[in-house]
Amino acid sequence: MKALVYLAPRRMEMQDLDPPDVGPDDVAIRVAYSGICGSELSGYLGTNSLRKPPLVFGHELSGHVAAVGDRAAASSGLAAGTPVTANPLVSCGRCEFCVTGRQQLCQRRLLLGASLPGSNAEYVNVPAAQVLTLPEGMDLRAASMTEPAACAVHAVDLSGAGPGASALVVGAGPIGLFLLQVLGLHGVVQRYVSDRNPDRLAMAVAMGCTAIPADEPQAVEAVRQATGGRGVDLAFDAVGSEQTRRTCLACTVSGGQVLAVGLHTDLTELPLNTVVRSELSVRGVFAYPVASFRTALRWLAEQRIGLRDGVVVTPLPDGAPWYQRLIDGDAAVKVLLTP
Repeated sequence: MKALVYLAPRRMEMQDLDPPDVGPDDVAIRVAYSGICGSELSGYLGTNSLRKPPLVFGHELSGHVAAVGDRAAASSGLAAGTPVTANPLVSCGRCEFCVTGRQQLCQRRLLLGASLPGSNAEYVNVPAAQVLTLPEGMDLRAASMTEPAACAVHAVDLSGAGPGASALVVGAGPIGLFLLQVLGLHGVVQRYVSDRNPDRLAMAVAMGCTAIPADEPQAVEAVRQATGGRGVDLAFDAVGSEQTRRTCLACTVSGGQVLAVGLHTDLTELPLNTVVRSELSVRGVFAYPVASFRTALRWLAEQRIGLRDGVVVTPLPDGAPWYQRLIDGDAAVKVLLTP
């Protein structure tokens, strides 16, 4: 099969690989779309400890079942040709986190495109328990965005957002745009957004959100003015840089909540005295449980959420240049590779 293989920092090439062997509990998926995730860009640069060459990236996918293992066929009902997506976060299913519906915290979790071969290939092997049949009539392109949408569903669920709340989303990439949409579904009307890319910012404004400047002092001033000096109840950092984390803290009302979603930077200097004196809650948000993944798939199928503008569909052999273009700041919201 053809696959795009990461070989070294900033180096990927198309290779012919053997198709994956289908184990008794596995499903082989013929990939229709494989999305490039922002978390993979650090892997492409060689700065992500999870992704070691040689490796096939890709964990946002949709396609059709190509083959089903013996036990999987008996238990799942999946058959060749069925349109599907897959939850790429493979958990053990037995630990305290898995049995309480917090599969994303499983200490033995594995991820397609990191610890397992990913979907930037003609075929990808996935445990049958991770495979979800698409609702009837659902578009494969939309289904490939279930994973980032699930991140947003989980983050908003954790925040407790509801009518009457105000929210700031810093970063209008795919997860940021999904956050704004999911907040709207939870009844949050007063939504503010910042991003350095004017095209992405315009997409958020078209959703009914209010744009604010990206630089910290101007962002804080804009939010304070818009909220009568109060600040927002909820601030979601969908970037994960030192500046965006500080901005979220500074824009949040006393007693409010900051949700750290982005993973760009690890060590960050923050004004913790402000956190103490303002009784701010700072909460980490990682990936999603299975329930959020299923919710995201349903909402995408019902077109209650979705990304259309700024989505680029391109053949898999063009993938390597697109990783570099996204590093260089291309305005594309989502790039979908088609094997």
